[in-house]
Amino acid sequence: MTGAARTRDRAPGTVGVRARILAAVLGLAGLGILVTGVASSVVNRRQLIAAVDADLRTEADEFRAHVQQVSGSPGAASDVRSLLRSGLEVQVPMGDQVLLGMVDGVPTYITAGDRPFPLETEAALMARIAALPPDDPSRIRQADTTAGPIRYVTVQLRVSGESRRGVFVVATSLRPAYRSLVRNAQQYALFSAGALVLIGVGGWLVAGRLLRPLRLLRVAADRISHTDLASRIPVTGHDDITQLTTTVNNMLDRLQWAFDTQQQFLDDAGHELRTPLTIVRGHLDVLDVHDPAEVTATRDIVVDELDRMTRLVNDLILLAQSRRPDFVRLEPVDLDRLLREALDKAQALAERRWLLDAVVPLVVAADAQRLTQALLQLADNAVKHTGPNDTIAFGAQETTAGITLWVRDTGAGVPEADVDRIFERFQRSMPSRGREGSGLGLSIVSGIAAAHGGRVILAHGRPGATFALILPLTVLARPARPIRRRPAVDSAPGGPAPAGPRAAAGHPPWTRR
Repeated sequence: MTGAARTRDRAPGTVGVRARILAAVLGLAGLGILVTGVASSVVNRRQLIAAVDADLRTEADEFRAHVQQVSGSPGAASDVRSLLRSGLEVQVPMGDQVLLGMVDGVPTYITAGDRPFPLETEAALMARIAALPPDDPSRIRQADTTAGPIRYVTVQLRVSGESRRGVFVVATSLRPAYRSLVRNAQQYALFSAGALVLIGVGGWLVAGRLLRPLRLLRVAADRISHTDLASRIPVTGHDDITQLTTTVNNMLDRLQWAFDTQQQFLDDAGHELRTPLTIVRGHLDVLDVHDPAEVTATRDIVVDELDRMTRLVNDLILLAQSRRPDFVRLEPVDLDRLLREALDKAQALAERRWLLDAVVPLVVAADAQRLTQALLQLADNAVKHTGPNDTIAFGAQETTAGITLWVRDTGAGVPEADVDRIFERFQRSMPSRGREGSGLGLSIVSGIAAAHGGRVILAHGRPGATFALILPLTVLARPARPIRRRPAVDSAPGGPAPAGPRAAAGHPPWTRR
């Protein structure tokens, strides 16, 4: 089963990230709507009760004002019954209010017309009001009746010289107001449900858009195998998902590089090791162990082939490592000292006229060991294509492109047909003198140059060859006075010799032809 099939065949009971995100969004939105609805209902109920209480106080204040007005009028009836009757006649109940006058605890006067509820039939409430003390303050109270919850206020009425006690009662039913609150809550719930549906649809679309890079990542991961690492995820936007996509693409680049390097190493090793192994096996198969001379000759051949295989494997390993980020370790490097030490080491390769064309007393950020390795590799390559009377020279100069290091020789040079392929792996320029190389030398030099951010070029190919390393190195220190070209140093027997036209002052030899 392929990776894509495994991804599609989700285990029963599992929920995708998109669904979990949507559930979380809907849960939070629903909780917010619920809290808002409950808080709104509580606030509306309190406001409604406050409005009802305000109306009750208004009716009570109007009744008190009426009593004071009538009591102060000459000739007006001022007994309890008359005051209650006249007050009920002039006052008009508001909304769901009921007005009632009680004399000595008995409902006596009731507003005419349609009433929201029969207050006088509530015996328990009437008894409770009748039991109030004469000096009871006018407080708003709430009671449960057969008509539902009500809010009411009482006004005690006493007339001096009269034994009767009157009570003016104003009551408002809360049932209609509560019905209005329920209707509002139902409408709010309906609108909230519609809002949740819209949030769900929008959240599903937005979550799908946000998770699209992750789906592409999954699809790309399903397509990736050790034979195909070229798939990449499209990068869009500037958010966290975009950064994740970029990180994954960089990881895929590193994986592809690792697999390509490994595959290249295996291909190169298999290609180049097949010949020496065949030679060793062929000689061992026909070896006459009873012939000492043949055994000695075969042993020499086998040892030589094993040495060649060891050298080849070491070169392949080095070439594979050249693409690693930690292949070079930058540190301050004195170029003058580097060139002179490299020239001293190169003289052990063969008997040649070793020269130092030019140096630059600069301190740069580079890997001294790798640069020395590249110079010695170029020198070894020059030795193979020169004779004892030929010249091999090292040099360095600061240019607009950075630092240029070169190795030149006066040998046969590089044929035009080989110029374009000598930097490829296992390619050799013919003819060469002495032992044959592995064909990886210039590839290793190219890798070292690339690791420093530069490149290697064949400046002049025939006659003689000049290979130049063009490196954009950072200069850490330079001399206080202008740089003067140093005279060429001749290491050939017989003492110093002139450097020739290539070492002419003012131009590096690899730029003059």
